[in-house]
Amino acid sequence: MDSFIGIRFKKETAKRFQEFSRTHFKSHTEALATMLDFFFYNEISPKEKLGPTGRTIEANLKKRINAVIAIMRDMEKTQTRPTVAMIESLFQTEEPKKKPLILERKFVEENKEVRFREKQNHNNEL
Repeated sequence: MDSFIGIRFKKETAKRFQEFSRTHFKSHTEALATMLDFFFYNEISPKEKLGPTGRTIEANLKKRINAVIAIMRDMEKTQTRPTVAMIESLFQTEEPKKKPLILERKFVEENKEVRFREKQNHNNEL
């Protein structure tokens, strides 16, 4: 069995460590060993700042995404919709109105007379 040694900490720091250790590890020894291994293997100092936290990164991403959405909406309003409308108007085909030929119109106007009449049958009248 491993032996224990006493280390002196300020009361506030010891309480913070105990609370942290209880929530994440089985024992205080395991908690401290894991923290030391983390700093050793990642070759960083506990005094260094690692950069922005997850919350700040998320907030920045949301801002950028909102900006991209605004740009896309603006593009849709100013470029895409008008272009689509112009292309649709080019491809819309209307049935051309059927105009009679000029010759046909003259022929119809000249021959307004009735050429054939019903023959009246005199036999039926008797």
